[in-house]
Parts: sequence; C-alpha cells; structure tokens
Amino acid sequence: MKILHAADLHLDSPMRGLVEYDGAPLHEVRRASRRAFVRLIDLALEQRVAVVLLAGDLYDGDFRDFSTALFLAEQVARLQETGARVVWLRGNHDAENRFTRHLRLPDYVFELPTEKPGSVVFEDLGLVVHGQGYVNRDTTENLALHFPGRLGGLLNFGLLHTALEGREGHLPYAPCTVSDLSALGYDYWALGHVHKREIVAADPYIVFPGNLQGRNVREIGPKGAMLVDCDDSRVVSVTPAIVDQVRWAVLELRLERAHHIDDALEHCSRGLRSEAAAAEGRPLACRVRVVGQTRAHRELVESDRFMNEVRAMGLEIGAVYVESVEVRTESEHNFQGLLGRGDPFATAMAELLADWASSERKDELHSLLVRDLSGLPQELVREELEGLELLLEDVRGLLEARLLDASGSPEED
Repeated sequence: MKILHAADLHLDSPMRGLVEYDGAPLHEVRRASRRAFVRLIDLALEQRVAVVLLAGDLYDGDFRDFSTALFLAEQVARLQETGARVVWLRGNHDAENRFTRHLRLPDYVFELPTEKPGSVVFEDLGLVVHGQGYVNRDTTENLALHFPGRLGGLLNFGLLHTALEGREGHLPYAPCTVSDLSALGYDYWALGHVHKREIVAADPYIVFPGNLQGRNVREIGPKGAMLVDCDDSRVVSVTPAIVDQVRWAVLELRLERAHHIDDALEHCSRGLRSEAAAAEGRPLACRVRVVGQTRAHRELVESDRFMNEVRAMGLEIGAVYVESVEVRTESEHNFQGLLGRGDPFATAMAELLADWASSERKDELHSLLVRDLSGLPQELVREELEGLELLLEDVRGLLEARLLDASGSPEED
C-alpha cells in the first residue's frame, strides 16, 4: 500500500516582491503552485496510491472568489479513477475561522475536525488516520497531548500541522515534542507547517515533506511530497517525490579574481548555466549574489549594467528569472587601509558609516517600521521587513565605493 504525504500547498499564494522585466517568465512563477498540485495528483494516479494525506495550508488564506476552491475540487475529482481517498486538515493559513467561503468536496475526501482530535478508519486498507485541524490561525496549544492512543490491528498515522519544538522561519504553532508524538505509538507522523523537507525521526517516522512548491528565495531547492510504502504491519520506506514546477535558487559567487565587470559577468554566466541544468528543465527563479574583495567592486556597485546584463543572461539561457542581484563585494582598498594612512576625511566618514550601520541605528529604524505596520499579521510584517538588512548593506556598499574614490585610492589598470 502506498500513501502520499503532502503539506503546505498554499494554492494561489501571492508572489510578493517579484520584479517584472522584459522576457521574465513571471507567468510560470506565479502559476507554479497550481501546476505543482496537478503534478501531485498525476503522481498519485501513476503510483496508484491508496490515500493522499494533506497536512494543512492547502490555501494561503480566505479567497476573493471560488476559483481556487474549484481548482482543488477539479483536481481531487481525478482520483476517482483509482479510488484513492484523501484525508486533510486545516493549518494556520486555512484555519476554520479565516474562511467565509467553502465548497463541499466528494465523499472520498475526509476533513479531520478542528474542535478536538478525530480519526478516520479505512478498514479495507488496515489504516487509521488521527488528527486535528486549526479553529484559529494562532493555535499555540499542544494539540498532540489530546490525540487518541494507538488502535490495535491497524497502521496508525498521525496528521498534524505543527512547528514541533520550533523551526527557523516558522511561527511556533501547535508546539509539541518528538517525545509527545512517539509516546502515542503511531507508525508515521505526517506533519505540515515547516517548508523544508525533514525526516525528524525514523522510529516512528516523524516527517515534514516541505511545501509542495517553493514560492520565494527563502524556499530553495527541490520541493514536493513524500511517498510512503507500507505493508500490512509497518512503514517500509519513505521516499521524496519531487513535484515542483519552478525551482528557486541562490547563486553566490566569489569574485576575488575578477578585475573588471566583464570578468564578473563571465562568472555569473557559468553559475547560472549550472543552476539551470540542476533545475532539470524547470524554469529557474534565482537570486544572484556576488561577494569577495575585487578590483571590479566600484563598477559593480555604481552601475545598473551588471544587474541588467545578468538578467539578459537568464533570458539567453532560457526560462531563467533573475529575482535580484546582490552586490556584496568589497574593494581591495578597504576602510582599514584608509585609516592606516591617517586620512582625516576617510576617518570621519568611516566613523559616520559605522555609527549609521550600528545595531542601535538598525533597531531604531526597525522599531519605527514595526510601529507603522503594527496592524498587519505578524507573518506579513516579518516578510515585509526581511529586506531591511539588504537595503542597508546596499547603501553602505555604495557609500564605501564613493569614499574610497574620494580618498584618492589608486586607479586600477
């Protein structure tokens, strides 16, 4: 018997911060969540899975119309071909109290309750699925403490949307421990909420499949579900099933050997082609970051040419969307060298920049922005502020380049 475990579909999730430029494959990026779900259903049919488990956040929040729900219903209806069943629950993004619209799904789709844990028993499969969804988005109690004990004579699966004891970048919803889950004696825990694939434990299996499709540059690498192979009494194997339709990546390149902007562009061309090959035919959405001390530093930070040339490379390679270009290089002549020469102007500017970029100044600016955004959901505030550090670094790099030029640093060959 095969079971497909997926989570965090975030169907039709808005792709914030995408920059449009001529030729950019933005349509493919924006529709990727739907196409990944189509591929998931394709896989369920190909593998003739018995049950599809969806561990929360099918939707990204309440929707303005029924098109997202109709799309989900259309795809789930395809499972009639093989008789597969679906068991799902609500997570923080599709919690019961967030939805004003609802579509009734077929009778082979089972939603677990939100007020207390429930169980769905499939006698013909020798399987029971226990779980509880969210009434409220901000569910901070340990739901696992109230789950029922193991039912004898059946494979026992637990379905839960949780951060466990905490995972970086994820709010601590439905917190619990590995010990809490193991104590219930289930054979497999199908978890959701954490967008990075992780097999937390193997006895019993406690698994995050990650989200179905990367949505931004924080969600890089292959994405998909877990294919769980079982016999009558145990879980035999757990295998990643990659279904993402757009691959996200961060390409970081060191430019110590780059003397001019054209050298840097050559490095980027090789790197982008390598990332595109690793995406195995999928469109690639990539952030390019260049670092290191280089003679090309001033050219890189003071001209838009570098960013636009890199984006043009992506178009030449084909279906490569360059999300942003971060210049984190340094001049071969840095502040310490200037200070060593005792240049009064450089000394004064270095002190000014150090103060402006200090943690106190950053905290002050952060507090000001948080105050103005205080009416927004906590997750959205975090997303909106995540680029603050990068913005400060961009400004600092530009000022450093200008300062070094003003100080009389020798011209490069």
